[in-house]
Amino acid sequence: MIDIENEVFTAVATELRKQFKGILVYGDEGQRVMASFPVVTVMESDNVPYRRSMTSDKRENHITVRYRVNAYSNKTSGKKAECKAIMAAVDSVLLDQLGFVRASMNQVKNLEDATIYRMVAEYTAVVSKNKIIYRS
Repeated sequence: MIDIENEVFTAVATELRKQFKGILVYGDEGQRVMASFPVVTVMESDNVPYRRSMTSDKRENHITVRYRVNAYSNKTSGKKAECKAIMAAVDSVLLDQLGFVRASMNQVKNLEDATIYRMVAEYTAVVSKNKIIYRS
């Protein structure tokens, strides 16, 4: 299996921690109790062999990968702007530095707590067994 999850998470988390003092970055969406804000989750949501480049004995040469990023803010004023700034920083890493394509970005109503603003984005790419990332 071709796996770049650690590299992607580290690149995103490192940049976010540089730009946003005190930001919490997690590798999954299971974090229910948020100790402080802003919070970001970065999770690989799909990792599928790219069939066109598989060998005759069904070994992977490439995968199609998808990442889901959630940004949360609870600021009294400016939480939407903070989430957008976080997503711009995530874009700079995933699109500009690593070569992903953003598949979507949406604002999501947080039904559990209306005081928390949330944005979700998904990014996709094709990755070789040598961990070279190609825009898909």
